[in-house]
Amino acid sequence: MVEQIKDFMTVQAQQVPIVAQTDVVVVGAGPAGLTAAVSAARNGCSVTLIERYHHLGGMASGGMVLVLDDMVNMGREIVTTGIVSEFVDRMEQVDGAVYPPPEDCYKSWDMWKKWSRWGCINFHETGMPQPILHAVAFDPDAWKRVSLDLVRDAGVNLRLHSWFSEAIVENGKVSGVICQTKLGRQAIKADMVIDATGDLDLAASAGASFINGQYIVTTVFRLCDVDTDKAEAYEYSNPEDYKALDRQARRIIGGAWGMWWLKTPLPGIVWCNCPHMPGYDGLSPEGMVEAEFEGRDRMMKLLEFAKNNIPGFENAKMLGAAEQLGIRQTRLLQGEYVVTKDDVQSRRHFADSVCRGRDYYTPYRALLPKGLDNLIVAGRHYSVDSEGQKSSREIPPCMSQGEAAGVAVSLALNGKIALRDVDVKLIQQQMRAQGADPGDIPSPNALVEESLAS
Repeated sequence: MVEQIKDFMTVQAQQVPIVAQTDVVVVGAGPAGLTAAVSAARNGCSVTLIERYHHLGGMASGGMVLVLDDMVNMGREIVTTGIVSEFVDRMEQVDGAVYPPPEDCYKSWDMWKKWSRWGCINFHETGMPQPILHAVAFDPDAWKRVSLDLVRDAGVNLRLHSWFSEAIVENGKVSGVICQTKLGRQAIKADMVIDATGDLDLAASAGASFINGQYIVTTVFRLCDVDTDKAEAYEYSNPEDYKALDRQARRIIGGAWGMWWLKTPLPGIVWCNCPHMPGYDGLSPEGMVEAEFEGRDRMMKLLEFAKNNIPGFENAKMLGAAEQLGIRQTRLLQGEYVVTKDDVQSRRHFADSVCRGRDYYTPYRALLPKGLDNLIVAGRHYSVDSEGQKSSREIPPCMSQGEAAGVAVSLALNGKIALRDVDVKLIQQQMRAQGADPGDIPSPNALVEESLAS
């Protein structure tokens, strides 16, 4: 329980230097912010990208969420495309990405044995073996390098080591941001602002409506010197013994999705997407410190257990934990439209869809706050209810949101109009021109929004 703050102090006003004047400022250089910045820059905008860490990529790199999924619909077509596909291609060129070829994407025990330990399985199906589908295992450093290349190639003005502090709001319009740096507070003025913070920091500061959500947090880590061939051979030749060991491992870590260890593009290095820890507030410094302690205690206990009990892990060593705690849900925008759990589960199609995930669609309205101009959001903090967000927060769909936001701000600037007045058909058209699927065409199994049906 976090102690309530009882005392306050008054801070004197101070002059803040304006260090950049730009068409668009993007706050947060995670997957959504990166694609937003690159998309806006490629569409002719001057763009400044703000990031608190020393690296780009957010949860994909610093958070080590090392599998890209939620990109395939029920018909097993790849529907989440665009800049995310470019990321995959570039990482593959530097041996930083692994994914199954189309001919391997089907349901069989042979394919399961070949691809399941890469995380390329349909976790949403309960029957075994689960089908193999298009998902991408990648190396976090490859993601960082590709991110820098894309930002540099697009001509984005990158400002790392800059911690967002507050939004600049003038007459109901967001006109820039103030960041805290080693040199003190600095202001970046902009005509359009994109909140890609993941926690809705910017929009909340500007006065946007939101709800507070909470979900599990994770301390992801990697182990090295693992003989993955030996570990897989033991798993498949001694399935009952392995299951018993796996259950013990899960008790130590406190829970994990599907498999607690997966292979990575680097030989002998495995990714452990665990432990999963409920009850921590991802906005609370005290809560996040507690999660760091618990997570590291659990990962070291798991390492000791694996070394002593699981063939292939005898020589395993701790390579290191993720630089960022895995936060899944905090503030959620309550914007022009709030996506619901039913929308996601029923695959509801919207006339103003501008991006999509597995079999769900994101309407443009869900990226726009109420009552504020010049501001759009992109990422896991978009306008959605808490339960709906749990099924629509994966990295590739968030990247598509960012790409759509970048297109939207460029159209608003070129047309000298408000973001809510941008013609959605033009966003959809440009997304397709960029190789992205905006979801403007509903799948055969989609529930069409009533307003569209009428």
